[in-house]
Amino acid sequence: MTTSKAGGRDQRPGERGDLLDPLCPTRRLLDRIGTKWTSMAVKVLAEEAPGELRFAELRRRVPGISQKMLSVTLRSLVRDGLVARRVEPTVPPAVHYRLTALGLSLETPLAALRLWAETHMPEIDRSNQLADASHPTHGEPT
Repeated sequence: MTTSKAGGRDQRPGERGDLLDPLCPTRRLLDRIGTKWTSMAVKVLAEEAPGELRFAELRRRVPGISQKMLSVTLRSLVRDGLVARRVEPTVPPAVHYRLTALGLSLETPLAALRLWAETHMPEIDRSNQLADASHPTHGEPT
């Protein structure tokens, strides 16, 4: 796969792209790995690494996620090579998930982002409250 540079110039596979270029595939990847559900699924699977979790257990450990959203998230992670899926030929089939080495390497930056969010959430809340207080019609067109 090639990546795009600013101005539409193609690069060789493996070269870094340009995030600011609308055609750069890195943007699509960041859209996928930057979701709250991906971050939570990777966290839970990393806590279990190198072990596996069945779908139902993974869903239980990610409060608020629907069965459909977990399925969509896991399908995307498997497709990207971040999660491995193993199916036991039982009735009904038992499906197990685990992080691949690539997926495990994603946990460190996601953990840093989660820590940043947890650390700075009070500041963000205060800023939102100040903005809402000074603009009571927040959310309406100006």
